[in-house]
Amino acid sequence: MKDPYSIVKYPLTTEKNVKVMQEENKLVFIVDRKAKKPEIKMAVEEIFKVKVDKVNTAILPSGKKKAYLKLSMDTPAIDVATQLGLM
Repeated sequence: MKDPYSIVKYPLTTEKNVKVMQEENKLVFIVDRKAKKPEIKMAVEEIFKVKVDKVNTAILPSGKKKAYLKLSMDTPAIDVATQLGLM
């Protein structure tokens, strides 16, 4: 596996993403364009020590890859965002 920090580039913090974080317990990251969903899941679990239930990805018009990570219910996304300094 590649270095987890080369897969997960940075968190996305928009008003919409904060709402998704609070209501659906999801985090949103910009990730490496070539990374597959299982690699993204393993990288986030290793970096933040959380359990990821599901990964959805989208390629943006700018060419970047955005990943929506649904966390397990025992790990609130707000707590991880606070660790990152986003909240």
